[in-house]
Amino acid sequence: MLGLTPDDIEEEVVEIWPDAWSAFRLFDALGTQWRVASRGPSGLDYTAIPATASMLGIKRRDLNDIFPDLRVMEVEALAVMTEFNAA
Repeated sequence: MLGLTPDDIEEEVVEIWPDAWSAFRLFDALGTQWRVASRGPSGLDYTAIPATASMLGIKRRDLNDIFPDLRVMEVEALAVMTEFNAA
């Protein structure tokens, strides 16, 4: 939908700190849960977070600690998508 192919994305090795691992796993699993409007992606569908976290074995009580990291990833992903769409 965004017109991206795997060739459009440069492969980069990144390190994930252990304390951000659960947030990363959740963000990755939410990859198909973006809300998209006429101007492109607007953010993750937060209603999918509890069910997705549960499927990953992440406890509901841990979501309060994970959510801020998830938001950082969401904002950065939106910035990259916006930059790519503007090019």
